Amino acid sequence: MSYALGAFGHDTYYVALSTYFIIFVTSSMFDGVKNASRLIGLVTSLVVGIRLIEIFFDPIIGSIIDNTRTKYGKFKPWLVIGGLVSAVMIVIMFTNFGGLAEHNEMLFIIVFTVAFIILDSFYSFKDIAYWSMIPALSNDSAERGKLGTVARIGSSLGANGTTMIVVPLTTFFTYLVTGNQKQGASGWFWFAVIVGVVSGGTALITAWGTKESESIIRQKSPKVKTSDVFKAITKNDQLMWLALSYIAYAIAYVVTTAVLYLYYKFILGQPQDFWLVGLIATITGLTAVPLFPVLVKKITRRFVYIGSIGIQIAGYVLFMFGGHSAIIVTIATILFYLPYQLVFLSALMTITDAVEYGQLKNGVRNEAVTLSIRPLLDKIAGALSNGLVGLIAVVAGMSGSATAKDITTKGITTFNLFAFVVPGILMLLAALIFASKVKLTEKMHADIVTKLKIKLESEK
Repeated sequence: MSYALGAFGHDTYYVALSTYFIIFVTSSMFDGVKNASRLIGLVTSLVVGIRLIEIFFDPIIGSIIDNTRTKYGKFKPWLVIGGLVSAVMIVIMFTNFGGLAEHNEMLFIIVFTVAFIILDSFYSFKDIAYWSMIPALSNDSAERGKLGTVARIGSSLGANGTTMIVVPLTTFFTYLVTGNQKQGASGWFWFAVIVGVVSGGTALITAWGTKESESIIRQKSPKVKTSDVFKAITKNDQLMWLALSYIAYAIAYVVTTAVLYLYYKFILGQPQDFWLVGLIATITGLTAVPLFPVLVKKITRRFVYIGSIGIQIAGYVLFMFGGHSAIIVTIATILFYLPYQLVFLSALMTITDAVEYGQLKNGVRNEAVTLSIRPLLDKIAGALSNGLVGLIAVVAGMSGSATAKDITTKGITTFNLFAFVVPGILMLLAALIFASKVKLTEKMHADIVTKLKIKLESEK
């Protein structure tokens, strides 16, 4: 339960940062400021650039966590520190920094850059520490599947619940502060306060309620040299192929989810109904996640991964030709969100099993380093989605005070290209790579664990 609650707060934070922060930037951060469009483009570029640069430090962060030795284990200290600092920083980011952009643009850029680097760095420590705990809690693939399942239930409730309440919540707080019944800067600020409290609080609960297991496989784990971090990753061929498949998928998924609000606001002209997306995503997530262990047992996670992507591509087709039909859009939304948790869990379990695969192949156990790959890939996707949302908002005329009536046919075509066509192609590529290159099955992992135990017992 404590691990699931950690996932709830963690994904609440992730959605707020990867999706709604840029919505805040494009709509409220520079309200009333001259050259707002230029500042939106500049801030968007900074966010993308910072996140892409810091991504290369994630494996190093993983090695720092792997080398941590405390009486609380190696994950909990970073979970607590990263959780609390990042919680404070997200509240700061959802402000206009005291109107600094209007009075001193250069100073604003410097302060914003430093603040976002602090946020992203501590969020990375928390993110990697949280998801790296799974191989430390169990060596059994089926047990890990159960842990991943309860975590994804928490994630689904956190991420999709945030999507469901973001519009009414920001509108409500804006009304309390200003008397205007619309989304405004004050509403976004209090939204960030709630996200920070939930994220930081649940990180503390996870640290309090979990305990690392100590098997012979983990006891024989030496410290990782920083110079060997990238070598350990690149030598793990199954990890690399899975990473290539998942990054294509993650970019497609995050880009689409990030622009769905623009779809409701500017194409359907019904932003007040956007909460339905959160409701659909929550229901489909809570339906799909418990099915994961059952489906994996019946058809293996290989076919769960590939088949789920096929369903999402069908959803893209309906989005493209749905027009303004609420029924078709609803069906497309269901097809898009229903398989997501199944794809995520299939990828997460494969990456987790790659810990023992790499240990047997290379002789070194890298838990946090190996598991840092999954958050790294999601952050790449999040960074690119931030850039694309800002780009689409400006190019398609979906920024500032624009309404649905202002959107041209060209703007709709631009939106459809980035929201559905390109992501659909990326998802197809992800399925093809997984089908042809990823061989690390559940049976193969069980054999690897047996070989490791025999090998390490003989070395005693």
